[in-house]
Amino acid sequence: MTEVPKASPSVWNGPNVLTALRVVMVPVFGWLLLSEGGADTTYRFAALAVFLLAALTDRFDGELARRYNLVTDFGKIADPLADKALMGMALVGLSVLGELPWWVTAVVLVRELGITLLRFLVIRSQVIAASRGGKAKTVLQTVAITLYLLPYDGPVRIVAMVVMAAAVVVTVVTGVDYLWKVLRSRRSRSA
Repeated sequence: MTEVPKASPSVWNGPNVLTALRVVMVPVFGWLLLSEGGADTTYRFAALAVFLLAALTDRFDGELARRYNLVTDFGKIADPLADKALMGMALVGLSVLGELPWWVTAVVLVRELGITLLRFLVIRSQVIAASRGGKAKTVLQTVAITLYLLPYDGPVRIVAMVVMAAAVVVTVVTGVDYLWKVLRSRRSRSA
């Protein structure tokens, strides 16, 4: 008796639709954030709502794909790119508005793009699972950006700066850790 091979999940499954939706939300979020120079509270709260909705899709797409065996090559590539596009738009937008120092945006984006490129280079030969530090980085970045998006000054802005400082530290540390794991794994395989 021959076994019938399992069919691959369709690219147009629920998790991938959520990822595609997140990609579409990025320019909408950017437009809302930058409208009226970021000073209009209605646009600002709308930008915040779109950002949070996009962040929620990020939370659920991977979980759904793994739980229901809907992991696809498209999702493996599109999901991290959608994440970086959303965070990148938020960081660049806040820097354009003069609310976030450009060096913060540069440090985070260089780390994110570098690790994403590294992941794509090693995706066929090895998988390095997301670490707790990587998940903490994502949470800290999301909370910091959420606080920066709120159209309030004073204590909220101070908390936003503190959380963003923690996010930058964790971003750098987890980037170095990820690089170290890849290098160590490659050395052990070549030995």
